[in-house]
Amino acid sequence: MISALLLPLAAMVGLASPAQAAGTTATFVKTSDWGSGFGGSWTIKNTGTAAITSWTLEWDFPAGTAVGSSWDATVTRTGDHYTAKNVGWNGTVGPGASVTFGFNGTGPGNPTGCKINGGSCDGGPTNPGDNPPGAPGTPVASNVTDNGVKLTWTAATDDHGIKNYDVLRGGTKIATVTTPTHTDSGLAAGTDYTYTVIARDTVDQTGPASAAVTVHTTGGGGGPGGGSTVKLGYFTNWGIYGRNYNVKNIVTSGSAAKITHINYAFGNVQGGKCTIGDSYADYDKAFTADQSVSGVADTWDQPLRGNFNQLRQLKAKYPNIKILWSFGGWTWSGGFGQAAANPAAFAESCYNLVEDPRWADVFDGIDLDWEYPNACGLTCDTSGAASIKTLLSATRAKFGTNNLVTAAITADASSAGKIDAADYGGASASVDWYNVMTYDFFGAWDAKGPTAPHSPLTSYTGIPKEGFNSSDAIAKLKTKGVPASKLLLGIGFYGRGWTGVTQDAPGGPATGPAQGTYEQGIEDYKVLKSSCPSTGTIAGTAYAKCGSNWWSYDTPATVNSKMSWAKAQNLRGAFFWEFSGDTTNGELASAIHSGLG
Repeated sequence: MISALLLPLAAMVGLASPAQAAGTTATFVKTSDWGSGFGGSWTIKNTGTAAITSWTLEWDFPAGTAVGSSWDATVTRTGDHYTAKNVGWNGTVGPGASVTFGFNGTGPGNPTGCKINGGSCDGGPTNPGDNPPGAPGTPVASNVTDNGVKLTWTAATDDHGIKNYDVLRGGTKIATVTTPTHTDSGLAAGTDYTYTVIARDTVDQTGPASAAVTVHTTGGGGGPGGGSTVKLGYFTNWGIYGRNYNVKNIVTSGSAAKITHINYAFGNVQGGKCTIGDSYADYDKAFTADQSVSGVADTWDQPLRGNFNQLRQLKAKYPNIKILWSFGGWTWSGGFGQAAANPAAFAESCYNLVEDPRWADVFDGIDLDWEYPNACGLTCDTSGAASIKTLLSATRAKFGTNNLVTAAITADASSAGKIDAADYGGASASVDWYNVMTYDFFGAWDAKGPTAPHSPLTSYTGIPKEGFNSSDAIAKLKTKGVPASKLLLGIGFYGRGWTGVTQDAPGGPATGPAQGTYEQGIEDYKVLKSSCPSTGTIAGTAYAKCGSNWWSYDTPATVNSKMSWAKAQNLRGAFFWEFSGDTTNGELASAIHSGLG
């Protein structure tokens, strides 16, 4: 079936103020707009004949519009006047080259009074200078095949004429053409691709991007996940014990109506095979009527009890929800290395377990949570960089296209870090998506600190380790060849904290982990919301100092901002660890749902 879904990005705008001395231009684009806020991007281009070695951009926002988090520039504010300076690596811009930085903003306004290195931003010698071109028409998709699509669009207008157009796929330029049409090829079957077009005038000024079109290529099977936005939560089998969090709580919190998928954690990996994690919790425990999704108590002689039967009842009420059985995790990843030695036998064992006739109707696929291939977690693996690819390839071959196959993967984007240790790019051909664990970057395992947010969206001045943030992780996976449509952003429904802290801002020393309800250094959001309310934000994540304790965690506001970022990156969606950390009315799950739309 051929389909093309138009998804306009509201109010994308390109601005250039009157003339500066020729040589450098700056153009602003709203990359996304969600009403109360937006994503913004500035592009500084050297149109001269000699390199520039630094740049300073200035602009004004009207009252009620402001910059929040930013990346790839140092942004400061005086009243409604903003100044952005290059960071260390992007100050030098050669002739004809350009650099871009971005930010998340609040409010409806657009920038005015733009100056680049002291001159106005369109590079023209006189006022008002040469105006940038307008936006091209929204691309129209035709001739959609398994691996290609033809795009056409209405020509942009300009006061001096259009030179050419840049065609962007997922925000990355893939072609420059002189006529308003382009045929893209080499695509994956059954996959979503999003396109926009930007016009360039005769002096190389670019205007605002067109609205976006998302194209779903034919073929590919796609499985039960389709190509729709994923809103996935982990449910832990041990949560029914001390936490007293049952499948029914997913319903009573309102979260069941706001998610699309559940990962049931965890099954074990032993002897190179998938095995049961906790048989009592999984399929034996009898739930009372008040604990049961259906409101009916389990009986001693019914064929299936436990969480599996509760998940079956959940699916009866919410048939749109897909459920995957997740294997491995931090504690049970030690068996994956042996599994990689015989991938076919591993896949066979997993299929036989997931598709056991007693509960085959409960599950829609499998998730592999290997922490970490060819690297160290609780245990160390030396099976080689290719092992994750061979294991997932065998799993996909066994489970076929009618089941989901996914994997939870590292977010370590440091140089020669865990992303570099394994072939996640090659393995991505076998998965419906990756759950990128963009949390636990920092925590009180470093007992003396420095304090730092455990789930930073972006880097920031003073971050303890470069590459330990969500933005860098997603960017690195894309460079490895993982499509944005196969990436989910991870959200932790908990905080990590230190004690013995005297400094409110991140970066202070500590004496050890803060006390948590179940273990030191970690606490649920539902507790921290009241016991240690947020006192600030850094890199898109909240932090709080209460007494001598310092915690970092996500709030509904920061989750909403992260979802806006995920949409701007054209990610498949988001996932969270895990349901029981949320409030009884599902505040964080609601924020993911509303943020992704």
